[in-house]
Amino acid sequence: MSAQLDQLTSQAANDPDTLETKEWLEALEAVIENEGPERAHYLMERLVDLARRRGAHIPFSSNTAYVNTIPAHLEAHCPGNLEYEERLRSWMRWNAMAMVVKANRADGDLGGHISSFASLANMLGIGFNHFWRAPTADFGGDLLYIQGHSSPGIYARAFLEGRLSEDQLLSFRREVDGKGLSSYPHPKLMPNFWQFPTVSMGLGPLTAIYQARFLKYLHARNIADTAGRKVWVFCGDGEMDEPESMGAIGMAAREKLDNLVMIINCNLQRLDGPVRGNGKIIQEMEADFRGAGWNVVKVIWGPGWDALLAKDKDGILQKVMMETVDGEYQNYKAKDGAYVRKHFFGKHPKLLEMVANMTDDDIWRLTRGGHDPHKIYAAFKVAQEHKGQPTVLLVKTIKGFGMGKSGEARNTAHQTKKLDDEAIREMRDRFAIPIPDDQLKDIPFYKPADDAPEMQYLQERRRALGGYLPQRRAQASESLPVPALSAFQNVLDATAEGREISTTQSFVRIISTLLRDQALGQRVVPILVDESRTFGMEGLFRQIGIFSQQGQLYEPVDKDQVMYYREDKAGQILQEGINEAGGMSSWIAAATSYSTNNRIMIPFYIFYSMFGLQRVGDLAWAAGDMRARGFLLGGTAGRTTLNGEGLQHEDGHSHIMAATIPNCMPYDPSFAHEVAVIIQDGLRRMVQDQEDVFYYITLMNENYPQPGLKPGQEEGILKGMYLLQEGAKNTKHRVQLIGSGTILRESIEAAKLLEQDWGIGADIWSAPSLTLVARDGQDCERWNLVNPDKPARIPYVTGLLEPTSGPIVATTDYMKLFSEQIRAFMPKGRNYKVLGTDGFGRSDSRVKLREFFEVNRYYVTVAALKALAEDGVIDTSVVTQAIQKYGIDPNKPNPVTQ
Repeated sequence: MSAQLDQLTSQAANDPDTLETKEWLEALEAVIENEGPERAHYLMERLVDLARRRGAHIPFSSNTAYVNTIPAHLEAHCPGNLEYEERLRSWMRWNAMAMVVKANRADGDLGGHISSFASLANMLGIGFNHFWRAPTADFGGDLLYIQGHSSPGIYARAFLEGRLSEDQLLSFRREVDGKGLSSYPHPKLMPNFWQFPTVSMGLGPLTAIYQARFLKYLHARNIADTAGRKVWVFCGDGEMDEPESMGAIGMAAREKLDNLVMIINCNLQRLDGPVRGNGKIIQEMEADFRGAGWNVVKVIWGPGWDALLAKDKDGILQKVMMETVDGEYQNYKAKDGAYVRKHFFGKHPKLLEMVANMTDDDIWRLTRGGHDPHKIYAAFKVAQEHKGQPTVLLVKTIKGFGMGKSGEARNTAHQTKKLDDEAIREMRDRFAIPIPDDQLKDIPFYKPADDAPEMQYLQERRRALGGYLPQRRAQASESLPVPALSAFQNVLDATAEGREISTTQSFVRIISTLLRDQALGQRVVPILVDESRTFGMEGLFRQIGIFSQQGQLYEPVDKDQVMYYREDKAGQILQEGINEAGGMSSWIAAATSYSTNNRIMIPFYIFYSMFGLQRVGDLAWAAGDMRARGFLLGGTAGRTTLNGEGLQHEDGHSHIMAATIPNCMPYDPSFAHEVAVIIQDGLRRMVQDQEDVFYYITLMNENYPQPGLKPGQEEGILKGMYLLQEGAKNTKHRVQLIGSGTILRESIEAAKLLEQDWGIGADIWSAPSLTLVARDGQDCERWNLVNPDKPARIPYVTGLLEPTSGPIVATTDYMKLFSEQIRAFMPKGRNYKVLGTDGFGRSDSRVKLREFFEVNRYYVTVAALKALAEDGVIDTSVVTQAIQKYGIDPNKPNPVTQ
């Protein structure tokens, strides 16, 4: 203690002119008192600036004292009936606990979380009662990103509001029969309740930031009036360790997203232990956010500390507050008042004197700011009214608040799902729940009569704020016409003799057509991640502009060119830079705008396919949960098609990842007409019919002639497979060749070799979506399993191939697993061979890569001959002759092992 005392007095002892120091401090106090803190801040900034310009070394610090940002005398007073609100919060705490504990007493494997809501209850109560506005006829409503583990508390509130029944609460985490409540916020499972899935840590803060920016985008382009709307996002302090949580805070400040409020629940605990046991998470977050340009508001101490801080004339209490680490603060709240007196206030004799007249119980009742409604209200009001910056609230709480020795501030709090009878009794008494002792063993839910004053107050507060939250709009009220397929005639026709284009170029023509469409043009949202020129889309820069809230404050270096780089306040392109996670987050905001904004938007996010689902797969899965609608375009796709970029660029597996998302419609088209048919039908389904699906379409940068659409091919394209061309009729033997993407052209060339060199006819099948073909087969298989007494359904691909003859060879630019998924649906007795590009990618010419991965025309030909030999219709020596003829090395290592 003597060392600490020496340190505390050293500042005064080292002051060479205490009188001068006193005069400066008194002058500053006079400015604060007479002209306000803003004037004081301005003068201090001028003084620091002058000192630096005169050569003084004054390091920048983005930290402030470990006290509340808003002084007690400047706090806005909560206007609500806090007595009613406290009772309502207590009932919600009880019902949330009962929901989880009852579920786990019935089935110990269901899980659930009590402690997160216990720490958040006051913040959620203040927000729901006084700040968060529901959508109405003339206002779009605020958007809430609820901390995922606090979902039981949200259900408990909805129960008191009459939105959820007791039966639903009893079915918490029992969803299979259709009446249960999802474990976390899941719009897919509760489509009229939850808006945003947030329990995949880091995705809530990341997507919320881009959601706030998208509201600005809609407003700037006069598509929707989003002025006044706020995005409120709750995060845990442990969640901020996720790179995604902090990854876009610079963008939020740069874009001046004053419609964004991030609330970090600083209960100092992760799932397993303290967040910063040896440090201070609030100070760390303050430095990060303030340094990034945010408005930072700290809510650390409850009102009981105000009087103590007012007595702290020498700053000793503030210094001890700053020097005490989070591990100690957690320990204090796991013990009692006597422990706090000894180990906190006992760090300095003057602090012990300060609390000498306080009992241990008085000390124990010194709350943290996150559990005081007035402190929270004041912080929320500042956040709601602040202009020009996003706001972050760093709110200190206790994890498991009110759970007593069973979980309050303990490392095990997050995993606490079962409370013993004593803990339940303790919680009942602490929050004055009117349930008698003889009923406690059943842990009944508590809900007063609807005419109870507290219940009437609860309903009145939500009426005043426009209605209930959270709520989700399942369909947009507007209806938009979709252009007919003929609108894309410029890519439906065959290319002229000598002309070659890629599917990427075809897509650019399609989106250009859509941008000119009277009904849909303004709703198209091109989203790019600094690869526009790679995809040949730089022409859009000047045509529709790049969205920037500042406009263009400079003359672009290429202003003298036709396709110069143009930023505009009403620009239509979202240019995210080298930032796939940001691009995907913007896409999600646009793809769910039908729900969040009642405005149907049509996002096209174009990226290197390798840097799509592989890099942002968790976001793609969340998009499925959110019932997103839009197009993801995986450009330069395929393991061998992006030939010069090497291992980390060449994609051979994105379609396997896409196949895992049930409402994702994945396509790997080979030709321009296929791209047009797929996009037009996607528009019909997502815009016109408002189906909750989204599309993943791979595009290639390889130029080749386009055959054009033939009448009747549309249905097969959309179902995933169709007959592209028949082989020669007069051959003795026959094979069926299936392909997708650019590798289909290798199958086409193989058909020529089979006929010319070996007299074998080959039918060519284009398979724009082997995944949809597989899903159809699985659906038929499942129906047949549970309907054994009814005529069996025949999978689509089986019906296509059954009338044909000969073995079947499928070749793609993806892993063999991609084509393997339809093996089960091949006609009985038919030989099925699969070629694919397993292994790491590498750089070389397309010809060499296709030879290396064994997917070129020669390997397709040999595979077909081998299958015929296995079927006994040709001699094995023919296969050997073909291997020799085409220069295939039998001793070449397997590409998978190289």
